[in-house]
Amino acid sequence: MKSIASVYKIGNGPSSSHTVGPFRAAGLFKARWPDADAYEVTLYGSLAFTGAGHGTGKAIRSVLPGAHIVFNRDERHLPHPNTMLFTALKNGGVIGSARIFSIGGGSIRIENEKPEEDAELYPQAHFSDILSLCREKNVSLKQFIYSVEPSSVVPYLSTVWEAMKDAVRRGLRAEGILPGGLGVARKAKLLYEKRCYNENADVAMNRVIAAYAYAVSEENADEHIVVTAPTCGSCGVLPAVLYYMQFDRGFPENEILDALAVAGLIGNIIRTNASISGAECGCQAEIGSACSMTAAALASLYGLNTDQIEYAAEIAMEHNLGLTCDPVNGLVQIPCIERNAVAAMRAISSVNLSRFLYETRKISFDEVIETMYRTGKDMNEKYRETSHGGLAQIYRKNQ
Repeated sequence: MKSIASVYKIGNGPSSSHTVGPFRAAGLFKARWPDADAYEVTLYGSLAFTGAGHGTGKAIRSVLPGAHIVFNRDERHLPHPNTMLFTALKNGGVIGSARIFSIGGGSIRIENEKPEEDAELYPQAHFSDILSLCREKNVSLKQFIYSVEPSSVVPYLSTVWEAMKDAVRRGLRAEGILPGGLGVARKAKLLYEKRCYNENADVAMNRVIAAYAYAVSEENADEHIVVTAPTCGSCGVLPAVLYYMQFDRGFPENEILDALAVAGLIGNIIRTNASISGAECGCQAEIGSACSMTAAALASLYGLNTDQIEYAAEIAMEHNLGLTCDPVNGLVQIPCIERNAVAAMRAISSVNLSRFLYETRKISFDEVIETMYRTGKDMNEKYRETSHGGLAQIYRKNQ
């Protein structure tokens, strides 16, 4: 596996697959063909169906001004559901082209070339292998991570955490209507400030964490700076819980960074053995992965053992299996924003269960990830970020 640092990418929302990935692909292609006097980009699959709502063309044109964007919604036999064909033109003739895939979380892959990201760091690809090694060497999960990663990973995690905190704070202050035409109002500030006179500690915790998740997700929907965790569409889950743990529960920042490292390892395992792309495996690959990462991070923060951390991550994913990706009007707003808040609270419940029941578990983390991937592949295309089914279809029909 690659470095956990590559799980966390800082960039503009609203979609890592539809904005961050295409933005990076456009920059890479421009660097290869800087002398072109024109560019054409053809979008296929999920990018063609929901790219307009996700701002894909805007992201590409920010790097390639004036690029002609073609939405090909007819081609069905694709090597990846997020496929782009970049063409460089000079004096009316084609001088270069490349087919590039946006594979989730802002990562890209160029057809017939080695992956563009960092070199492989981890010889292990499955949690079971890592668990065996931790037991053999009597080390914790975070100790294992830091024994593999370069020393630069901690400063990078600190940068990531600063970006996450900034997104929470900006989102809690902001008001107004989100762009895109749905008329969705920002709710984070209202949630944070609307205290009930008789709310107990549990209700207050859930309200505040939900407010933090809304804050980040609304910043994402407004195309502001967020961190993929592991995607933009699911970027509110992990920072919501960790922000609460630091600023409402008093956990020190160095322990928050350790929790981020553990979450990054979980996200790394998921994308290595399955997918974090909604276009490939539905929202279970995005929100399910974020929930799993957050559960592992929180379990680690509480000092639970590696078996308990694994079980927390497994529970979190298991109860997101089959979750569809059906964004209304192709926007990362309904049901995406609310779904981040629900997943944050589900992650906490997963940790509470794992603390007491881990010795009774039957399903491993690796097994649930394999199940998620198979489920995603079996899922009808209309439930994989095309806005052709589910809430997107029903909402459109009723307007």
